[in-house]
Amino acid sequence: MAEVKILIQGYLMADFKDKKKAGTCPTISLIRDQGKNIVVDPGTVKDQKIIRNKLKAEGLTIDDINIVAITHSHLDHYRNIGMFPRAKALDYWGIWERDKIKKLPARFTNDIEITKTPGHSYDGISLIIKTKEGKIAIVGDLFWKENYPQKDPYASDPKKLKTNRKKILALADWIIPGHGDIYRVKK
Repeated sequence: MAEVKILIQGYLMADFKDKKKAGTCPTISLIRDQGKNIVVDPGTVKDQKIIRNKLKAEGLTIDDINIVAITHSHLDHYRNIGMFPRAKALDYWGIWERDKIKKLPARFTNDIEITKTPGHSYDGISLIIKTKEGKIAIVGDLFWKENYPQKDPYASDPKKLKTNRKKILALADWIIPGHGDIYRVKK
């Protein structure tokens, strides 16, 4: 079974009382499955050393990452994709290797399902990972964080957002949102 770990818990400007210290960073996750190491949403951090150090703590280097997955094309989620020069990139359109693209598969491995989930952004994807703890959905900003307001002021398509949120809630036991800690789906 696959393993999922949050490398860096995301946050939003709204989380800070002191606006001079405010910033935005997505939740950056690591998936390990069948010899593959996948980093999801290596967006904005104050310094790329933070990501390198988190990988080092997992016994990995930048060169050990096979795939970098981007849940959607907002800069705060993909800013640091270039720090993984050997990795393929996975996004809404498919799997990129340098200047070549292959069609997005429905399953990346037996334990990793990829599903298109537009709504927050027209090009949103979610990864559903089967783990010992249950199914974990890494969803980008489909859900910003647990108990965050349901109305998304940046949604490209609020109707699709609502539909895809329902779909993910039905599929997942756990959600890793775009800018917060993992939480259990209430069923």
